[in-house]
Amino acid sequence: MRLAATGLLAAMAGLYVVTGFWVRSSPWLAYLRAFAEAGTVGACADWFAVTALFRRPFGLPIPHTGIIPRNRERIGDALGAFIADNFLTTEVLSARLRQLEIGRWGASWLRQPANAAMVAARLVKLAPELLALSTAEARRRFVTAIATDAIAAAPAAKLASGVLRAAASGERGEALLDTGLDLLARALAGNEELLRAEVAGRTFRWLPRWLDEKIADRILRAFAETLEAMRAIDHPMRAKLLSALHDFAARLETDPELAARAEAIKAQIVSHPLLVARLGELGEAFERRLTPRSDTEAQALAERLAAGLVGLGDWLYGQTEAIEIFNDWARSAVERAIAPRRHDIGRSIASVVAGWDVRSVVDRLELQVGADLQYIRINGTLVGGAVGLIIFALSQWFGLRG
Repeated sequence: MRLAATGLLAAMAGLYVVTGFWVRSSPWLAYLRAFAEAGTVGACADWFAVTALFRRPFGLPIPHTGIIPRNRERIGDALGAFIADNFLTTEVLSARLRQLEIGRWGASWLRQPANAAMVAARLVKLAPELLALSTAEARRRFVTAIATDAIAAAPAAKLASGVLRAAASGERGEALLDTGLDLLARALAGNEELLRAEVAGRTFRWLPRWLDEKIADRILRAFAETLEAMRAIDHPMRAKLLSALHDFAARLETDPELAARAEAIKAQIVSHPLLVARLGELGEAFERRLTPRSDTEAQALAERLAAGLVGLGDWLYGQTEAIEIFNDWARSAVERAIAPRRHDIGRSIASVVAGWDVRSVVDRLELQVGADLQYIRINGTLVGGAVGLIIFALSQWFGLRG
């Protein structure tokens, strides 16, 4: 486009020169010469204007030229302030985030296999690099501290109450009772001799040995029959046991003594060396999965991770409540992290612009808007020629020019 605009300028100048040789013998050429003359002037003026934006024409220190290089700091300040005040305010960010639906957009994006595969591949590649930033012992302590702190922060009584209520409700409650009955039946079958000895040891000393055994057998048989009978869904004991579980769950939420005992038990569990060791082992096992030893293992890990991400995206896409929660988190995070620091961001933009290399700035801007600026030169050439032709014609018609 620069060549085209410059070529048009040269054509106008050439036309002006050429028509000058025959204008006396062919007066009508005066109109064409006036057009070429005005077009040349317009082309030169617009070339100067366009060039003055980016550099000094011919390197001459003409005032008010090289406008962008000379004012890049002021441009950076204005750009930073404009972005900070018009794009990064709380109101604008909130409205934009509501329109974007970050949660649904993220879920929709993640459920695409190609996107999930890309994320998984990057995570698999990044994980070993992140792990290499710390020692194994430091990571072990970190994982253990995070897990134990999380356990310690959870209210034991309320947590246990919630778990117990969930486990004892509906079909889960029936399954829980059946599992408990199975455990009791196996315990009874595997410890018959011990139970017989316990029963015999608690009867009267003067009773014969055979009678002790008979009593023990009857007790064990009755217990086993009761357990078997309780497998029937309509057995009255099942309802009583489930009711007792719900009552105990309610007590856990309201009884201060039970709450204190639950906290004491939780404290013992958290501080137990076996739990600490197990948490460390789990962390190490997780790390081993994140550090594949071959390309084949890395590919398999990436495929499993991608499948999990697709599943996560599918699940999240259909969870309106979860998406709203995610949207709220995203809005809150952006509003808290960006809006209060918008002026700092604006100053950062200004400093980046001010630090740009002058030549680089000029080249980049010219590449972006250069074609349009060359069209300005072309239009200036043609419009200038047309205006000059009109002025010349009017001058001739009204006798204003000899």
